[in-house]
Amino acid sequence: MPLKWDFPYPSQRMPVFARNVVAASQPLAAQAGLRMLLRGGNAVDAALSTAIALTVVEPTGNGIGSDAFALVWDGNKLHGLNGSGRSPEAWTPDHFAGCTRMPRLGWNAVTIPGAVDMWSTLSRRFGALPFPDLFEPAIDYASRGFMVGPITAKKWSEAHRLYRDFPDLLKTFFPGGRPPLPGDWFHPPGLSNTLQILAKTDGESLYRGELARKILRFSSDTGGCLSERDLADHHTEWVTPLSIHWNGVDVYELPPNGQGLTVLIALGILKHLSIEQYPIDTADSLHLQIEAMKRSFSMAQRHIADPVSMTANPSDFLGDVYLKEEAEAIRLDQASHPFSAIPHDGGTVYLTAADEQGRMVSYIQSNYIGFGSGIVIPGTGISLQNRGAGFTMEADHPNRVAGRKRPFHTIIPGFVMKDGVPLISFGVMGAHMQAQGHLQMMIRIFVGGQNPQTAVDAPRWYLDEDCRLSLEPGFGPEIRESLMRRGHLLTGSMPTSVYGGGQIIHRMPVGYCAGSDPRKDGQAVGY
Repeated sequence: MPLKWDFPYPSQRMPVFARNVVAASQPLAAQAGLRMLLRGGNAVDAALSTAIALTVVEPTGNGIGSDAFALVWDGNKLHGLNGSGRSPEAWTPDHFAGCTRMPRLGWNAVTIPGAVDMWSTLSRRFGALPFPDLFEPAIDYASRGFMVGPITAKKWSEAHRLYRDFPDLLKTFFPGGRPPLPGDWFHPPGLSNTLQILAKTDGESLYRGELARKILRFSSDTGGCLSERDLADHHTEWVTPLSIHWNGVDVYELPPNGQGLTVLIALGILKHLSIEQYPIDTADSLHLQIEAMKRSFSMAQRHIADPVSMTANPSDFLGDVYLKEEAEAIRLDQASHPFSAIPHDGGTVYLTAADEQGRMVSYIQSNYIGFGSGIVIPGTGISLQNRGAGFTMEADHPNRVAGRKRPFHTIIPGFVMKDGVPLISFGVMGAHMQAQGHLQMMIRIFVGGQNPQTAVDAPRWYLDEDCRLSLEPGFGPEIRESLMRRGHLLTGSMPTSVYGGGQIIHRMPVGYCAGSDPRKDGQAVGY
């Protein structure tokens, strides 16, 4: 389907057309990636420099202690990488005896940080520039400071109360006892030195060197149970992406322990419902999308976990028999309310990069909730993620907490190919909005023919953990009324942040078209 180049939604952001492009949720980080491209680096170098810079300039969503996932087209093949960390070996179910749910903060929420090893792994395999070069923009921002953007500042302010009992985090990220305001100059103490150590050691220091020793010492002194082996044994895994053929293209997601499978299931259900016969932004189209997503989330809650613990093969859920049965259970005139309990998170960054040699990178990096667990290693600027909250306490569940196990993850990078050639790298950050955002982007582009920036700008719907539905401003009152008549449980006004933030690159006959979400501070850049 040819793309439409009208811009009907209020933001009126324009896409960026260039032979080399980067799109990220923070402008300084996007420009870090652009600097690598201008230096002769490739899309992988640009993506990594952007990701490293984001740990400095958008600490509300990610940091040195984050996890990461990526889909990378190297010019010949699509590669999947799982950069999520496992739980400490000491995390037996008995370790959490007396808990009714997994902790969200503190050491008992901290899993091994995987992002740094992802950086070095990708750089060794695909990078053109020396690994230390990729750190230069981030080190500059950390050592000299940077000005905080307005949307990042809002997220910073919202996090203040959550971390009031974590003095090291407050000392590092809330100077003077308050969050920075838009335009304030922020200088993260200790982070510049940490980045320099990581650059010089190819990231090894975080797992087997000076920084690892600081983490282990602080864990021992303050009630954590991380061991030397927990850190030293971590490694990024190469995985085979999952895909579904849909509306003439192949949509790719990473396999579990992430929720990418839910996107493919929902698309597969909609294929059997012939979603293309319903114009986008109509109540019928939205209803079917929402119902397909509900059924997909219900599957995810029951089955997605560390692959070694899953009792079902992910590919089983992409077969036509299963997808047709799910589609047949959906009624056009009535909403369903299947059980769904996808974890909520609010601390993620997504970025994408592409170069004129044809390489494309879809990359996501996350703390999980805001600044993560609340644990900050003194003097280093390292905030540790709280991905352990993604486990469940439910006995016999494949995602039940255990030692040396990867938890369920919400963060997912997306990728699209057509006739064996890469077409789109994209993502929508923001809790389980990510799967919903991926689905809506695919509908808008491959059913509605919308160009990448318009698809990002468009209003979104959001399904919460209890199957309650929110509609972003932009959908008419007749849409809301029609959905309510069908039995959807609609909420009132919700903050813009729940609808996520997307970045996208679409390959053109020559060069690329890149878009960036107006719901974030970010931008697309290129040359």
